[in-house]
Amino acid sequence: MNKKTCFEEAVVIGGVDTHKNFHVAAVVNEQDHVLGSASFPSTRHGHALLLNWIRSFGNIDRVGVECTGTYGAGLMRYLQQAGVTILEVTKPDKLSRHKRGKDDTIDAENAAHAAYAGIRTVTPKTRDGMVEALRVLKVCRKTAVAARRVALQMIQTQIVSAPDALRDPLRKMTRMKLVRTLADWRPELDGYRDVTTAYRIALKSLARRYLELSDEIADLDVMIAAIIDELAPELISRTGVGYESAAQLLITAGDNPERLHSESSFSALCGVSQIPASSGMRQRHRLNRGGDRAANSALHIIAIGRLRVDLKTQEYTQRRLTEGLSKMEILRCLKRYIAREVYYILRRRGREISQTQIA
Repeated sequence: MNKKTCFEEAVVIGGVDTHKNFHVAAVVNEQDHVLGSASFPSTRHGHALLLNWIRSFGNIDRVGVECTGTYGAGLMRYLQQAGVTILEVTKPDKLSRHKRGKDDTIDAENAAHAAYAGIRTVTPKTRDGMVEALRVLKVCRKTAVAARRVALQMIQTQIVSAPDALRDPLRKMTRMKLVRTLADWRPELDGYRDVTTAYRIALKSLARRYLELSDEIADLDVMIAAIIDELAPELISRTGVGYESAAQLLITAGDNPERLHSESSFSALCGVSQIPASSGMRQRHRLNRGGDRAANSALHIIAIGRLRVDLKTQEYTQRRLTEGLSKMEILRCLKRYIAREVYYILRRRGREISQTQIA
């Protein structure tokens, strides 16, 4: 067998440190020895150059990529379309960084070493289906809600310091009556040098902004509800599960929920699993404070809702209270059970979710 044949059959593992404008890649061989490193632009052409450069060292077994949800999202999609196995590399080991220092080349090499050893790696979300569309719409809605809240706070602040002639009629109005009254004002725009007129212009602008954002949020709610009804009708039909909580749980699972191999892994991802904290003769567990805190919050909201309206949950709570558990401990148990229920719903729908494409 000649050298060329040996080289073509060599197996290599890549690692990529991603950035906004460029990516730094490194390659290791089957003995985890670094073969080289290089920098490429974070464009589609740059992605092609990066892939061809890694292939020049041999057959690609897998590639570890940092930040697949942000700077590395485009590269991840390109490599997946090329049939390359992708692993998302998490935060580097603090001890290793303390010893070696930090730069882009070292981070790329650490990503390659992690992909080689299978440590600090997870299967990334594919981000190519309707769940990704749901995430984008939900992020947009969240920012619109925050902006609307700021607009309302500014209205209330401006009214407090407004001249008496403006403030007194507005102080006893309800929120929506106040906003619509301010939006209907017709101040003289050329009188902005006058304090009273300036207040009228500012309050009208804030009120119109509030109403426009409300309309935008309503439109987004319709789109989000339509996606959830199509993706997980069984989930939204369960007691205590609203569109906001269902959306967050779907986003946490991703377009490829099969990457979660068990319901315990989904519980850990949501931060509701118990972690061993035993030492010597003392055997105990502690609460998992990691995972996706937004998913943990969604499970908490579902559990609170069931405590109020679900008869079976209320009976379970009374039984556990008689056993000596506190209300917080019972709530943690409920969140764990809800996470198990959600996991099996998503697993049954997993194939349909992964095959659904954005229209």
